[in-house]
Amino acid sequence: MDRQLIISVGREFGSGGHVIAEALAERFHLALYDSNLLEHIAQEKNIDHGELKKFDEKPKNKLLSRTVRGYSSSAQENLANMQFEYLRKKAADGESFVVVGRCAETKLKDFPGLISFFILGDREKKAERVMQVYGVSKEEAIHMMEREDWERKTYHNYYCKGKWGDSRNYDFSINSSRLGIEGTIDILEGYVKTLANVCIHAKIKEKV
Repeated sequence: MDRQLIISVGREFGSGGHVIAEALAERFHLALYDSNLLEHIAQEKNIDHGELKKFDEKPKNKLLSRTVRGYSSSAQENLANMQFEYLRKKAADGESFVVVGRCAETKLKDFPGLISFFILGDREKKAERVMQVYGVSKEEAIHMMEREDWERKTYHNYYCKGKWGDSRNYDFSINSSRLGIEGTIDILEGYVKTLANVCIHAKIKEKV
């Protein structure tokens, strides 16, 4: 594609959102930014990657953190802001990429090439997927889903005005349980291509 393309993928735990993001990155030949952001940031800032991993997409602990003269003592908040800054710099440099989570639908909304998706799923189907992927019982799978989604929701809603998972904050929200992972990927790929064609035609009309 000639124009910049940034695909943001928010997701419920167990919905297959990460797999979907990987597939979109592969189909459009784009870089994928997810937890690997920590490696880039660790290298740039000369920080231990293992230490950063503990705070990735985790909600800020308000009881154990303070902000003095604009500087936060929260490792979670500092890491989140470093990731936002990294993504915005990549976008400002004109790079096209796919990003998983990290409030990208909000933090990158000023870039016209952004297309934001939110992947949800039926509770039973998500539990089945978590059981299969992690080899846990159904009870453990549901516990993991509730914990991870709570952390994602709390993290997101702290840094963004729009609420996590609210369809009004995304271009397209889709239930991956209905069409399956591959079917969902196909639908989203088609959406991106259609939207890209609409933008191209709109630019042609402007020139005419």
